[in-house]
Amino acid sequence: MTQNIYDNPAFFEGYSQLRRSVEGLAGAAEWPAIRALLPDLAGLRVVDLGCGYGWFCRHAREQGAASVLGLDVSEAMLARAGSMTADPAIRYERADLETLELPEAAFDFVYSSLTLHYIEDLPRLLAAIHKALVPGGRLVFSIEHPIYMAPTNPGWGIDAEGRRTWPIDRYSAEGPRTTDWLAKGVIKHHRTIGTQLNAMIRQGFTITHFEEWGPTDAEIAAEPSLAEERDRPMMMLIAAHR
Repeated sequence: MTQNIYDNPAFFEGYSQLRRSVEGLAGAAEWPAIRALLPDLAGLRVVDLGCGYGWFCRHAREQGAASVLGLDVSEAMLARAGSMTADPAIRYERADLETLELPEAAFDFVYSSLTLHYIEDLPRLLAAIHKALVPGGRLVFSIEHPIYMAPTNPGWGIDAEGRRTWPIDRYSAEGPRTTDWLAKGVIKHHRTIGTQLNAMIRQGFTITHFEEWGPTDAEIAAEPSLAEERDRPMMMLIAAHR
């Protein structure tokens, strides 16, 4: 089963203070880049894997999606999503993405934000997504960048000349990484860029966009703390279709 760290009270409390939790999609620095990858959602059947507070589910309906299914392993997340949603066309369900089964050809669009790095058996989940999409159906997701996840001790260092550096070790040693973020013992699953993309190709996806996200000049001007994201990529944005 996927580690259910979001139902850890300390983790959930810390997560609830993040800007993206308070402000929703507008509080996620990568949202403009993700939004540019989205298809026209009008009339589509949508599923959000790792829906959290349901921000994207509600956005999809605002854009005219016919129906939206939000899935998450965390009861606390689903409770928060439900309390923020009053739309019968949005349905939230608890699901473990490690064992997820979806109806065949039931969705036109699959979305996931910063969730898939928690999944150990990603090929299995990709196969389930591919089966659940109609021919030509689209997948858009963000995932932590392997450069961000790979280090034994992630965190900025300062070299002898005062330059900020990010440690890279065990990049090719794929597998679980345990870090302390909002709570101790958070488990993520590191895989290289090649492994990630090839897993999608083997499942039959056609990759249409791959981006190692970084902030624009305008975004840094508006939020100077984002400047460090140019020194190492934090996440990847990927779009594909069945």
